[in-house]
Amino acid sequence: MSDKEKLRQAHEVESNDAELEKVAAEEHDRLNEKLEQRAETEAGISKEQLENEARASAERHAEKQEKAEASPAEKRKPKPLPRSKSNLEANFKLTLNDAQKHMSAPSKAFSKVIHNKAVERTSDVVGATVARPNAVLAGSLSAFLFTLAIYLLARRNGYPLSGTETIAAFIVGWLVGNLFDYLRLMITGKKPGQLQ
Repeated sequence: MSDKEKLRQAHEVESNDAELEKVAAEEHDRLNEKLEQRAETEAGISKEQLENEARASAERHAEKQEKAEASPAEKRKPKPLPRSKSNLEANFKLTLNDAQKHMSAPSKAFSKVIHNKAVERTSDVVGATVARPNAVLAGSLSAFLFTLAIYLLARRNGYPLSGTETIAAFIVGWLVGNLFDYLRLMITGKKPGQLQ
């Protein structure tokens, strides 16, 4: 923002403050006159009650003035849209397009590929079935431990390894991990990663 713009905005703020003070003074005078008139006509109402009413009226008037003089930035703020599937998808597309504008060409191309509807759905299905975190963790751990144990036994006894030991151990561990997830779902009723 340039210095001229800053000075112009500061001048606008000062002029707005001066206008508010002028309006407040006029309102104060008008209310004092009204107060005196009411005090003369209504002997039953105390002067303090009238002054309190006058203050409250002045405060309401000042609040209305401040709301009416909202900054242009506040007036331009978009109102939040209701949460619907179409609004969420539109918001996601806007955010994705904005993020892709700041990416390099290869990153942008990769982002377009992985955020393709077919790739996202395939990834979701694979993540929910085959590549479950507990199943992959159990498969990896069992593949490491069983392959290590088989390798040490084979080396000690002089047997050669065929190469399928690691794959078989991973499959067994993967099955155990899926069984663990299934049993936890049956006992607790919660999916893995689900909060409360």
